[in-house]
Amino acid sequence: MGRVSGRTFGILSPFVGGDYYGAIIEGINAAAVAAGDRVMAVQTLEPGAHSADRAGLPDFDKPVAWRHLDGLVVLPGAVSPAFPAAALRAGLPVVLVAEETAGPGMSVVAADNRSGVRDAVAHLIGHGHERIAFAGYMAHFDLRERLAGYCAGLAEHELTPLVYDSGDNHESGGEQVAEALIQAGMPVTAIVLGTDRNAIGLIGRLTAAGYDLPRELAVVGFDDIADAAYLRPALSSVRQPLDALGAAVHSLFDQPPRKLEVPTIFESRESCGCPSHGLPVSERQTRELFRQVRYLQDTLNIQYDLGIALLAEKGGDPGKLEWLDRTTAVAGSFGQWSPDEPETLELTGAYQFPAGAPGRVLPVDEFPPRELFDLAHGASGDIVFVVPVRSSVTNWGLLAAVGRIQSTTPPGREMMNHSGSLLAKALDYRVMEERLRTAAMRDHLTGLPNRLLLEDRLAQAGLRAAREPGYRFGVLLLDLDGFKAVNDSLGHAAGDQLLVQVARRLTAQLRRTDTVARLGGDEFVVLIDNVSRPGAEEVVRASIRTAVTEPYLIDGKRVEVGVSIGSAISGGGASDPDLLLREADAAMYEAKSASRRR
Repeated sequence: MGRVSGRTFGILSPFVGGDYYGAIIEGINAAAVAAGDRVMAVQTLEPGAHSADRAGLPDFDKPVAWRHLDGLVVLPGAVSPAFPAAALRAGLPVVLVAEETAGPGMSVVAADNRSGVRDAVAHLIGHGHERIAFAGYMAHFDLRERLAGYCAGLAEHELTPLVYDSGDNHESGGEQVAEALIQAGMPVTAIVLGTDRNAIGLIGRLTAAGYDLPRELAVVGFDDIADAAYLRPALSSVRQPLDALGAAVHSLFDQPPRKLEVPTIFESRESCGCPSHGLPVSERQTRELFRQVRYLQDTLNIQYDLGIALLAEKGGDPGKLEWLDRTTAVAGSFGQWSPDEPETLELTGAYQFPAGAPGRVLPVDEFPPRELFDLAHGASGDIVFVVPVRSSVTNWGLLAAVGRIQSTTPPGREMMNHSGSLLAKALDYRVMEERLRTAAMRDHLTGLPNRLLLEDRLAQAGLRAAREPGYRFGVLLLDLDGFKAVNDSLGHAAGDQLLVQVARRLTAQLRRTDTVARLGGDEFVVLIDNVSRPGAEEVVRASIRTAVTEPYLIDGKRVEVGVSIGSAISGGGASDPDLLLREADAAMYEAKSASRRR
């Protein structure tokens, strides 16, 4: 698509999808597109987080894309209060969502939580209920507002409140409240819950325990998610129109700072005691439900394919983003934190995005690259997402992708959260594999190639000698004279220091194409590449002897050792590495015996 001529607004959210955060992002995007603007959503929680409630306030302080933005929207629980204040000082207008108050110069959009709950309480009282409870996760401002609406509704009829803290906003919190009610002998006849997911958990637990709902307990939720109308009994709920909330957020960027409340609406169904009106079925709704089922099937397939591509398949670099072709993403860019320049990202991978070619370096306030926004078609629901790529081991960087807003999944189950988590783990595994490979091929003390890696390089030299008649290579076998005396007199730690220093001196004497390996103990092997001149190995032997026999300083003490060297050179049909190694071994022991006789 062509470049959007309007403004770009960033949205900070614990998750960038789901039936709460995703629905708000969808509403903001729709209003932005209608005005010729566009949005970008940034996840502030670490990827793979299970729940925003349980994860706590994210430790997020990066000015992602600030140079590209014309304003910032902060959803509840996304960042600490210091972050929007810093954005405002940097010149970015800020709109907060579902917050009690805002700092100077900021606007706030919130649902009128009180009125909808007050209407729900009045409706339950109209059914004859007088013992009505409220349950919710009081850590959040909007839940405390819903509690205040409940208390106001009871106060109008001089009824006594009974409040339970659900501990979270999910089904597990509702199950916890149900257990408390059962243990207390069901002290109420009706209950209002702070979220629909709380209500779903409560209904499931009480139904399993044999309670007849709503006859024994009337239930009202809040949010009116898609599942509500299809439960048994169908869930009465307070609906906050998230599309209107999104439109209100966008409108505040053109107004002086203020607080704006969006009305909430009580929807009565079977769970509060109202008669059933049947399922809301029509051809349009049936087709929509079928579309959602297909969408969920596709989502499951994508999640499975991502797991296989990033964790099960071997080889390749996951940071190059080739695996994004398994998803619905339109394009993507991956920036890894630069080890040398703080707050700077080096682009290391791109998908369908030439401007994100590896090697480009950007400050974090310019990531993702501006060109990525031109690939997002907001009217179709495609926007730019950014998610941290971070594990418990390493903070790798940021993943940006152009994709569809996911507003029907539970929060945290969207593709971006899953992708960021799997990418971080895949990169961790790749580092671990490299370390294991290095450990398997290297001597743990000196870092030199061990016998396994030496055998591979000897085999390669033998194959080259077989292909190229003029190519010759040499094998030198070294054994230190007097090493046992160092160990016996100064201890094994001193002996280890001596071996490390010998390894450094040997490495310094050779070319990059040569190989120094440690076989074990005080035995070393030198593979000399391309010995073309007669007597060349003698020059190498002499330089090694001089280097190795120079005095060493170990723990402040002067230490001297000798060296016995045996050699064998390929050529004349003798290029078998094992044979040459045996010849060098025999020559080395002959040299050691001669040294002892002397």
